[in-house]
Amino acid sequence: MKLYVLLVIFFGSTSLGSAYHNPHWGTGRSVMVHLFEWKWSDIAKECENFLGPNRYAGVQISPPNENFLESINNRPWSERYQPMSYKLITRSGNEAEFADMTRRCNAVGVRIYPDIVVNHMSSMSGLGVGGSSGQVDSGDFPGVPYTFDDFNNPRCRMDWNNPPTLRNCELDTLRDLNQTKENVRAAISNYMNHLIDLGVAGFRMDVMKHMWPQDLTVIWGRLKNLNVNHGFAANSRPFIVGEVYDDQVIQGSDFWHLGTTTEFRYPNAIAKSFRGQDSLKWLRTFGEGWGFHPTQYVLSFVTNHDTQREGLFSYKEGRLYKMAVAFHLAWPYGIPRIMSSYYFDTKFQGPPHDGNYNTLSPTFGSNGECNDNKWVCEHRWYQTVNMLQFRNTVGGAAVANWWDNGDNQIAFSRGNRGFMIFNGQYRVDLNVHIFTGLPAGFYCDLATGSLRGTFCTGTTVNVAADGYASIFLSSEAAEGYIALSVDARH
Repeated sequence: MKLYVLLVIFFGSTSLGSAYHNPHWGTGRSVMVHLFEWKWSDIAKECENFLGPNRYAGVQISPPNENFLESINNRPWSERYQPMSYKLITRSGNEAEFADMTRRCNAVGVRIYPDIVVNHMSSMSGLGVGGSSGQVDSGDFPGVPYTFDDFNNPRCRMDWNNPPTLRNCELDTLRDLNQTKENVRAAISNYMNHLIDLGVAGFRMDVMKHMWPQDLTVIWGRLKNLNVNHGFAANSRPFIVGEVYDDQVIQGSDFWHLGTTTEFRYPNAIAKSFRGQDSLKWLRTFGEGWGFHPTQYVLSFVTNHDTQREGLFSYKEGRLYKMAVAFHLAWPYGIPRIMSSYYFDTKFQGPPHDGNYNTLSPTFGSNGECNDNKWVCEHRWYQTVNMLQFRNTVGGAAVANWWDNGDNQIAFSRGNRGFMIFNGQYRVDLNVHIFTGLPAGFYCDLATGSLRGTFCTGTTVNVAADGYASIFLSSEAAEGYIALSVDARH
């Protein structure tokens, strides 16, 4: 069994406490994207053709290790979270394609963060996508290898109010690894170190909440520094973000010495706000002012691959979703990650595929967005790209010049670098003469178009010498916000 004793660990060095919080982004880059279920070869091309030129900072990718071949359920996305071995072969590609992806993406300044599934092995017996076998009852996974003694007691029953059972018992019948075992620690650290050798910048740790922090501390201590041959500075530690749902018994703060954690209160709150269940005026103190975790320990997001399938928020809500993403990228809280999806009708639907379940590549139209009715590609929506540029432009400028109408119309500036205004008021137009904090000039609204040379493809807003602008935003407008940036002044 894993230890039942909770250890308090004190760190005498701030460098140790912060070592896993640096995502190693290039200068002027500040947003990562989750290219959910994309193939490695397609991500490599996307880095070179789109992400790099548009100054995306990084990509979270789907788990790269071999998983159970779940053919009986039409190859759902969830099969990627059923490990059979740590061999680098999945429907996204093989090890050679993975190595080619990290090399090409790092070369254009885009970092790679694989999703790591090491809390458990598969809950299903049979073969993996690379031919490795696994037997759940016997605990025999020779592809690693793991045997019965490497797992916790399968008869242990999880109690959500009892922290030891959350860490020592099976999650949804997934065979739970005992990370106090030397064989398990060695297998996990060797797997992660192999990925570091291949050029990753860090990791997203799946269900980190269900692992003991003291076990992870030992494993993290065995991780290599990032590979300098891929452009990382000497002695750089890998970035870590852990999937942690806070509750009454386990908190994200339990893991902050090990990296950042997911702040799940953020997507819940932002969905309620932009769906009209809370007034937008309350966003004035959004983040730490709402009791959320300190910004330096947070990965922030509007939706992820789980929450969008649970109906929390997704591309399916169009205008409201774009408004929420715009606010997310304009507001200075956490390390922002945006979701890039494929169209789905059912909760467990896998990625677009051919008749043999080979994942299909996305295709793009003349506007640069996906056009095959299979991949959504939210990261290529011009509104998303423009808001990424907005965030890169405003940098660390503080929120200033807050305004609201007492309800669902709000505005704020980011210093003198950017200005945002939102109309979330149902059937009420926004019509104000408002201080923007911006230098005088004509600005291209990033919600309706882009600046191409000196030509704006969308609406132009005139900011006067005193910093004021007259702004009209219909409640029926296709985009429910206006975004102005000093880099889009003409």
